[in-house]
Amino acid sequence: MEKRTGLFSNGIIWFGVAISVSEIEAGIEIGAASAPGSLWLPLILGHVLGGILLFFVGLIGARVRLNAMETTASSFGKYGSKFFAALNVFQLLAWVAVLNAQGASALAGLNLPISFPLTCVILAVLIAIWVFVGLKRSANVTTVVMAALAILLAVLTVKLFGVGASGALTAGAATSAALLGFWNIFEISIAMPISWLPVISDYTKDVEYPVKATAVSAAAYTFASLWMYILGIEIAGIGAGNNIAQAILLAGLGIPGIIIVVLSTVTTNFLAANSAGESSKAIYGKINPKVAGVVVALLSAALAISGIMEHYISFLYLIASVFAPMAAVLLVSFYFGKGDADTRGGSLGFWLWNLFAWLAGFIVYQVAAHQESVFFGPTLLAVIVSAALAYARVLVKR
Repeated sequence: MEKRTGLFSNGIIWFGVAISVSEIEAGIEIGAASAPGSLWLPLILGHVLGGILLFFVGLIGARVRLNAMETTASSFGKYGSKFFAALNVFQLLAWVAVLNAQGASALAGLNLPISFPLTCVILAVLIAIWVFVGLKRSANVTTVVMAALAILLAVLTVKLFGVGASGALTAGAATSAALLGFWNIFEISIAMPISWLPVISDYTKDVEYPVKATAVSAAAYTFASLWMYILGIEIAGIGAGNNIAQAILLAGLGIPGIIIVVLSTVTTNFLAANSAGESSKAIYGKINPKVAGVVVALLSAALAISGIMEHYISFLYLIASVFAPMAAVLLVSFYFGKGDADTRGGSLGFWLWNLFAWLAGFIVYQVAAHQESVFFGPTLLAVIVSAALAYARVLVKR
C-alpha cells in the first residue's frame, strides 16, 4: 500500500511555501502605500478567505487522490483540464522565475561577490536538485531546514521590531502620494493564497487524513504568509528604503540573513517547480513529472535574468484572474454537483457551460481590475460570478 503523508509533514510543506521573499515583497507593497491603521482588516480578511479557498480546493485532491490539474477534469472535461494544466505550467515557470529573481536581488543587496545572473543560475540549480531528489526522500532534510529557517526568521522579526520600536508598522505609508484603498490591500493579500490554488492538491492527494491534513496545510500557509506580510510591512516602515537586504543589514544579520534568503527562495520554488511537473503529467500522461520539474527550474533562470521581476504585482493579478474563477467553478461542481473527479461524470454541455462560467469570471476580473474603485475587488467579483453561473447549471441538472 502506498505510504501516505501525515499532518506534520504537510504542515511543514505549506509553512515552507509561505516563507519566501515574494510574500515579504507583497507586505512591503502594502506597507509602503497604506494609511496608518487602515491595512490590518483587509490584510487579515484576504488571508483568511484565501486560506478557506485553499482548504476546500485541497480537500478535493485529498478525497479523490488526484493532482491539482487532474481534479479539474470533472468540471471542465478532458481537454478543459489540459487547457488549465498548460496555463498552470506556464504560470509556474514564470512564478519560479519571479521568486528566483527576487531572491537573487535580495542577495545582491547583501554585497555578495556574485553577479545577479550567476546567482539566478545557482538558485535554479539548487531547486532542480531538490526536485530531482524528491519530497519524500528529502523529508527529514526539509524538516531540519524549515526549523532552522523559522528560528532565523523569528530572530529577524524581533530585531526589526527593535529597529522600528517607535511605531514602524504604520510609519512607512503616511507620506505615500497614492494610498492603497481597502480593496487594493485585500487584493494584494488574497493574491498569494490564490496563486497556490492550482498547486495544493498536488500534495494533499497523498495525505493519510484528508480533512485534517488539508486543514493543517491551509492553516500553516495562512499563518506563515501573514507573518511574512507583517515582516514586509515592518520593513516598509523602518527606513530601509523598502529593501529586504537593507532591512537585514539594519537588523545586524549578515550570514544568517543570506541563509534566510537562500533557503526561503529554494523551499518555495521547489514546490512550484515540482507542481509544474505534476501539471505536465496532466497534459500528457507519459511525461516524467520529476524531469519536467527539473526543466522548469532550469528554464526559470533565463526568465529571472530577463527582468520578469519588474512585473511582479501585475503577474500576481494575472494568476488570480485565471485561477480564482477556475477554483470557484471547481468548488461548486464538486461540492454541489456530482462530487467526483471522473471525467465521464458530465456531459459536453456541462463542461462547456463551466468553461463559459470560468471565462465570464476571468473577464469580470480583467474589467474590474482596471477600474479605480470596485466594491468587493476583482477577485471576489470574479469568484461570485463564476460560482453563480456554475451553480445555475447544477440546478438545471437536478
